Amino acid sequence: MSLARNTLVQSTLTLGSRLLGFGRDLALSANFGQGALMDVWSTALMLPNMFRRLFAEGAFAQAFVPVYGGVKTREGDAAAAVTASEAMSFMFAVVAAFCILLQVAMPWIVPLLLSAWKDDAEVMRVAVIATQLAMPYLACMTIASLLSGVLNTGGRFALSAAVPVFLNLCTLAPLISGFVLTVSPEAVLLATSAAVTVSGVIQAGLLWWGVRRLGVKLKLGLPRLTPNVKRALALAVPGAMAGGAMQVNSVVSQVLAGSDAGARSVLYNADRLYQLPLGLVGVAIGLALVPRLTRAFVSGDHEGGQKTLDDGINLAMAFTLPAAVALFVIPFFIIDATVTRGAFTSADAARTADVLRQFAWGVPAFVLAKVLTPPFFAREDTRRPMYFAVAAVIITVILGSGLFFWFRAQGWDGVLGLAIATSVSAWINVGLLAGVLIRENSWRPSPAFISRIARVLAASAVMAGLLLLAGINYELLSQVLLAKEIAVLAVCGLGAGVYGACLLAFRAVTLSELKATLRREPGGSAVSGLD
Repeated sequence: MSLARNTLVQSTLTLGSRLLGFGRDLALSANFGQGALMDVWSTALMLPNMFRRLFAEGAFAQAFVPVYGGVKTREGDAAAAVTASEAMSFMFAVVAAFCILLQVAMPWIVPLLLSAWKDDAEVMRVAVIATQLAMPYLACMTIASLLSGVLNTGGRFALSAAVPVFLNLCTLAPLISGFVLTVSPEAVLLATSAAVTVSGVIQAGLLWWGVRRLGVKLKLGLPRLTPNVKRALALAVPGAMAGGAMQVNSVVSQVLAGSDAGARSVLYNADRLYQLPLGLVGVAIGLALVPRLTRAFVSGDHEGGQKTLDDGINLAMAFTLPAAVALFVIPFFIIDATVTRGAFTSADAARTADVLRQFAWGVPAFVLAKVLTPPFFAREDTRRPMYFAVAAVIITVILGSGLFFWFRAQGWDGVLGLAIATSVSAWINVGLLAGVLIRENSWRPSPAFISRIARVLAASAVMAGLLLLAGINYELLSQVLLAKEIAVLAVCGLGAGVYGACLLAFRAVTLSELKATLRREPGGSAVSGLD
């Protein structure tokens, strides 16, 4: 399948999952507002969710695919299946033991992560139990991440993109029940946390079925540190750390925010919005790029690798820049129109919007990092991206801590400083990745590439002007269109239409190119139920 088709499959299914996730977040905000229980929920989900993003949403799959694909090419399907089985058994055993250790230590860990509420014994009790209930999700996603890598290597992207929907379906059930039944908010929270683990079991089971249907027979056995496992881990661990730099930065921000009541909830809501372009675009393109760049590297097709990377970055920015512009220009419009209801007030929306704006200008960097790491992974070079990721984390910790406490000393919201530091470190990470690729002549931005990016920026600027005008007239639009929900849909739809028209008018993309990118490549396999 073409790069655009693979990306479209991933993005479309991810969008469905994110829409359900948005519904879940509305239910969470309506149930818990932006107080203690919402802080507890974001804490309970933070650790397993970080590893879900780190592994299941691309970083581990990007590092594992070259290893698995290389063994498959050199030694055949049977040897590749043995390698995958050995890696899965070893990783599952290690992560399962780690999960158990964390669950035992949770009474000491939670007060550190949720220090604003450490003197409230009831909040601490609920937080410890909720986090313990959600933690086994991490072990389930360890298996799911490897199975996703096997499917992606076989050219099957849809199932791995579709299964995360079960996280939202499972967690929505107890939240909706909380409105229907007479149940305490604490009970709803604990049931929702348990549903996270249930969804992990379902996701791993479906991916296992998908791999079996693909004809790959994996076995989960006793862990052994075989030569194949050592090689896979040597690449996968640094690769996962590199791909998950933003997630580590997010955790650092969450820990710092734990000292400020309500700050964890602000970060959770802002995170859900600015992560949307990353999940829809960055991860999807990153996963689609790895097999292509691996083939180009193995065959010595330098020109093909350059073109693939040019196309990937152009495609990523064409979808990411308008999203970043919208989050920067009208964050309050978006949050107040969609989230404000029940226990979540307009004041909560205003605080979240201020933080979201500081994340928004970092969104292109978050996505670019996902697109610029595959060239390293394709050459089995995962150490340098890891070094850059560690540098980004250090910058986030130092700058974020300084800004957080300085902002608070000035009477401002300290969370703003965390958002600024996260965006700054993301751009530094991108600069390091791009600098190495350009210096080593692995990627040279062509004049056509630069011209197209400039046209995408021009189209985004036109859309920004329209959104700014709409944001200024938010209340009037809400009255004229009868509801703020209708107003935000209308404005976003109009903005997308204007942006698309400008892309065509500025010739950033042509209709013939759109048709060509969506056609199946010659020799592509037929679409199956797993495509």
